Amino acid sequence: MVPDVHANWAAARSQKWRRHLADLEAMLAPIDDPLVAALALTAPVRVADVGCGGGATTMTVLRHAPAGSVAHGFDLSPALIEVARRRIEVARRRLDGHGVTAAFEVADMGTVAPARPYDRLVSRLGVMFFADPPSAFVNLRRWLEPGGRFAFAVWGPLDDNTWLTATRAAVDAVAPLAPVDPSAPGPLRYSDAGPLVALLERAGFVDLTVTDGRQALPIGDRLPAPDAAEFALAAFSSFSEHLAEAGGDAATRARRALTARFAPYETAGGVMMPARIHLVAGRAGHDLHR
Repeated sequence: MVPDVHANWAAARSQKWRRHLADLEAMLAPIDDPLVAALALTAPVRVADVGCGGGATTMTVLRHAPAGSVAHGFDLSPALIEVARRRIEVARRRLDGHGVTAAFEVADMGTVAPARPYDRLVSRLGVMFFADPPSAFVNLRRWLEPGGRFAFAVWGPLDDNTWLTATRAAVDAVAPLAPVDPSAPGPLRYSDAGPLVALLERAGFVDLTVTDGRQALPIGDRLPAPDAAEFALAAFSSFSEHLAEAGGDAATRARRALTARFAPYETAGGVMMPARIHLVAGRAGHDLHR
């Protein structure tokens, strides 16, 4: 994918993310605690959040970080950075009382150099979309002090992420989908963590570990099955665009089918679907000449 196409794809995806931000962040919030725990925030640190979106994970870092810590979130999307900046303004008084600070900037951490390296790098599902992964991870190594820790969360295998298999099946039944390409930018790019580990090793990261996390995730913010189905089709991947291209009653049929698939998972707290992530963690090595 050439850079201008990648930028256009990222811009379209970020606009969709912003429209559904509250429900998406409610769905992904359970991933934050194990991700932040892997950073070992035992002393004041400077943390950079890779692909921070609306800033939810950055804020979670600050809630766990010792006084004196700083967290900076970076994202390609000006629209999402605007949301993150508004969020930090609302929380500033509380954060100042805790002795931590945050800031957000528009930047592609896969290509730009940092003003100075950080002590920690974190990313919740933000490292799966680089246009040129080998170069991007080499550049990310430059963002981290030698010996500094990182923790990246990526989705695990498709079959273990029922929230996605159910949605794909409902759409595919009415408008056939192309097979998933695990080498393309997208949620399943590192569903096999092996290629990601290899990229990180070549980029100069060391002491790498992969921890599997399996848990049920809410589909939106306490949504019943019909609303959860509508949210999933609108917010996940490019399903809504695919159904629109199919035309006719394809969207209605897919929504009805997905509601039926979600219904057995509905609880008092909304639809809770099985999910699996890989939590990939490690340190920056001391050799930058790789």
